Amino acid sequence: MKKIAVLTSGGDSPGLNACIRAVVRAGHYYNCEVIGVRRGFKGLIEKQFTSLTPRDVGGIIDKGGTFLLSAREDRFLEYKYRKIAANNIREEKIDGLFVIGGNGSFQGAYLLSKEFGIPIIGIPKTIDNDTYGTEYTIGFDTAVNNAVDAIDKIRDTSESHERVFVIEVMGRKSGFLALAAGISTGADVTLIPEYPFPMHVIVKSIVDALNRGKKFAIVVVAEGVASAKEIADILNEKLKPFDFGGVRYSVLGYIQRGGSPTAYDRIMASRFGVYAVEEFMRGNRDFMVALENGKILSKPLEVSFGRIKKPDLKDFELNNILTI
Repeated sequence: MKKIAVLTSGGDSPGLNACIRAVVRAGHYYNCEVIGVRRGFKGLIEKQFTSLTPRDVGGIIDKGGTFLLSAREDRFLEYKYRKIAANNIREEKIDGLFVIGGNGSFQGAYLLSKEFGIPIIGIPKTIDNDTYGTEYTIGFDTAVNNAVDAIDKIRDTSESHERVFVIEVMGRKSGFLALAAGISTGADVTLIPEYPFPMHVIVKSIVDALNRGKKFAIVVVAEGVASAKEIADILNEKLKPFDFGGVRYSVLGYIQRGGSPTAYDRIMASRFGVYAVEEFMRGNRDFMVALENGKILSKPLEVSFGRIKKPDLKDFELNNILTI
């Protein structure tokens, strides 16, 4: 009987529990013993291991967050602590470590494989959807829907008071979330790190909308471009000569990362988890699960390292066309 372990690492995202559930139940289906590692890499160092049965993961598919918990663990950057983690894995006689995480988590886990020969299986998750090598990461759909729901509500106030609203969403280095939210809510301007607009273009876009008869405007900005407050303060000055009811801003923040996962995230998390176990049982090691052209497949874990995944420029152009 093989023994596998599963952990969640990095920031939380909706669908993590659905993926844990899939790994645990697929593991038992294929006659594996399954160990849960609490608090990610911190749990590997401190040997926070717990046995998981199919019943232990019952009733969690609809829950946000991760019941295994997650933590940022700077100690894992040091070789001596990775060695402790590897020794703990060996002592537990774990045959494969399933890491549900993003680029940083994959790189940290890969060091366990490279330095100590620990078999690693990566399952991509992040609300930013920026992991290179896969078209989708667990949590993205729910985060977009969370942002859209909030922006739709803010639009009501924006329209009622004929105001400009600047709404900041997550995405320090990636604009996938902002772009999807901008298209879905009909934002007049969407600002993302990959294709930023200069301020005079933003002002012109809003003034042009006013001249076309529109009395309010929505600006969606990824946090990596600038803060909503910074942009709102500048627009407040630039738009004073025009007939708007003022400029306001809102920061959506962590609300985007929480809540019950959408049906799509539950399905993708389940498919990713089961596929990961099946590939492991076929003898595949040191790979990441990926979605490509609508199909789930495996790729070498290191394929995502040091590479930047950018939104499709066609989607950015689509957003601009639809603001007319």
